[in-house]
Amino acid sequence: MKNNSRQSGGLLIHIATPFILAAICMGIIMIALIKPSDKLQRYKGLVFMDELKLDPENIGSGLIIKDNKIEADDKNYTSDEGTVIRPVYAEHYADIICDVFETTVPVYWGSDVELFEIGACQSSGSSVFGEPGNSVVSAHVNTFFAELDKLSVGDKITVKTNYGRFVYTVRETISFKDTNKKYVIPTEDTRLTLYTCSKDIFGASDERIGVICDLTESKYYSEREGE
Repeated sequence: MKNNSRQSGGLLIHIATPFILAAICMGIIMIALIKPSDKLQRYKGLVFMDELKLDPENIGSGLIIKDNKIEADDKNYTSDEGTVIRPVYAEHYADIICDVFETTVPVYWGSDVELFEIGACQSSGSSVFGEPGNSVVSAHVNTFFAELDKLSVGDKITVKTNYGRFVYTVRETISFKDTNKKYVIPTEDTRLTLYTCSKDIFGASDERIGVICDLTESKYYSEREGE
């Protein structure tokens, strides 16, 4: 009797083992599929900003966004010199246009969660367009700067404001860690720095990619006589 019981138990274990192993494998596969999905969702909602650009007083403080219509195309009266109009925090004061980008990119002054959802953000510690120095602009890699990695040396980028139009030429492409502030600090030369996160569907990347551009043309809008 004991032998029969042992044989029956051994047979049952022998039959059940493949099903148990299959269940374990299926569980592992499900976990592997779910984790990247979770990371992808977090990545899609990622707020891209760096400490250099954060202004704690403005984060979550009832941001007042100032949207402007950039009327550069209506102004054909220009001069090589002019006056820069400094924007206020959260003001849409410029548009970036480039053949590589699928759409015009609005630029807001300062960095905030809400601003990154509606456009690119320019560090309030950088130079306003038309001023000497480094104008530093960043945006989400899955929205407004999705095509930033397609820019090459020699490509033209036009920045339009309500006080002037500025054309930049890509000097070099860059890649750096988010802790490296080399490319986003003030500079003596006049340049435009665009950057975003490196694409990584498995989570937030600590790699940054971008371009450094030289200012090659400046045109300021001047009032016509009688205006």
